[in-house]
Amino acid sequence: MFWWCVVGRGPFKSPALYMSATTHPIELLRFNTCGSVDDGKSTLIGRLLYDSKSIMEDQMEALERSADITGGGQINLANLTDGLRAEREQGITIDVAYRYFATPRRKFIVADTPGHVQYTRNMVTGASTANLSIVLVDARQGVIEQSRRHTYIASLLRIPHLVIAVNKMDLVDWSEARFTEIRDEFEGFLPRLDIKDVKFIPLSALNGDNVVDPSRHTPWYVGPTLLGHLETVHIASDWNLQGLRFPVQWVNRPNDPTNPELHDFRGLSGQIASGIVRVGQRVMILPSGVKSTVKQIWTLDGTLEEAFCPQSVTLQLEHDLDVSRGDMIVGLDSLPGMSTDLHARVCWMNSRPLQKGRKYFLKHTTQTVQAMVTSIESRTDIRTFEPELEPSELGMNDIGEIRIRTAKPVVFDGYGTNRLTGSFILIEQGTNATVAAGMLFPPIEALKPEYNDFAI
Repeated sequence: MFWWCVVGRGPFKSPALYMSATTHPIELLRFNTCGSVDDGKSTLIGRLLYDSKSIMEDQMEALERSADITGGGQINLANLTDGLRAEREQGITIDVAYRYFATPRRKFIVADTPGHVQYTRNMVTGASTANLSIVLVDARQGVIEQSRRHTYIASLLRIPHLVIAVNKMDLVDWSEARFTEIRDEFEGFLPRLDIKDVKFIPLSALNGDNVVDPSRHTPWYVGPTLLGHLETVHIASDWNLQGLRFPVQWVNRPNDPTNPELHDFRGLSGQIASGIVRVGQRVMILPSGVKSTVKQIWTLDGTLEEAFCPQSVTLQLEHDLDVSRGDMIVGLDSLPGMSTDLHARVCWMNSRPLQKGRKYFLKHTTQTVQAMVTSIESRTDIRTFEPELEPSELGMNDIGEIRIRTAKPVVFDGYGTNRLTGSFILIEQGTNATVAAGMLFPPIEALKPEYNDFAI
């Protein structure tokens, strides 16, 4: 077994397909829940786990033993995700909780993210890798600022699929008029956020209506249940297969003299961020601009003729080149931008505000460079989505546009084109705290660099 070939996620045969023990392909869907405090996010996930029979017997026994029975005789399903003592005492979600479950049609990784404005940064973290986002709305309160904030963040993160789950419909007597009113309010501002796949579902997470099984209380609703939608939403095309991007994570030198295949082996390990790589393909290594040819593609199970995003593989090139962690291997058909001056939109996550002239570490794919914020161009008003020009600073949970200058060139794409090569984080020097999550604007074609035409 070539155990040394793989980093990050394990290999699989085609985009978005993981292989089960019976070798049948099962799609993996990552989704998160968000919304305001007490909208029922944790209860909804608990209901999904409970009704899909994804709870172990010892978990059920632990819930019953730990006084999780409510006055109405119901198990508090929220405690399946709210594991911190402070979360259970206050009845709120503070940290991101990840849960895993599966149905015969799909595997799921769900992130239960906090609703309180104080923990918006946690919501950004949990949603950053999601294929789908569920925004819960309390039917009694309707669309409030946190509903708009989390929907806006989901659009900024380019999450391809959105579900507006109108929860607690039982508390408004299953009113179709109330559901329609909330849907119309969302549809009034959704076109401004460029979200194309949106589904509205009325439900009661506490009672299980329209979560796993259809509800008899909503004869006026003819759509799928929440789980039915999660099982059938089309995600195979979510991965970017255009333009090879392969950030080098590790130079692989096993140096095993007893194995002729591994003696003097030099491979480049990492996760394919986009595109398809094939044996015999001409590639360019950036930022040097040197070109070479892919000789072999290695995985845990041996060699492949081609590999797809987001597989983790080791590439062996025809030539021994000066390639190290942080370099990027790209296809020649679509070249990325490369610059030390970056234009980005950031969500600020630190109590100490962002101000012009501050220096940070910028981590982009596998590269970490020193960076300085050269200007703050705008701050977004969450209530109107309008920009406030040239603010003096960005406070915690603020979203704004900034300019950054880096010590070394960054090879990047626009976030709208490639979520992996178009994103970054800012790290505070000294404390190593992550203070911002950023999304890069696309490089201006007229300002794209002239890459070296140096071929071997």
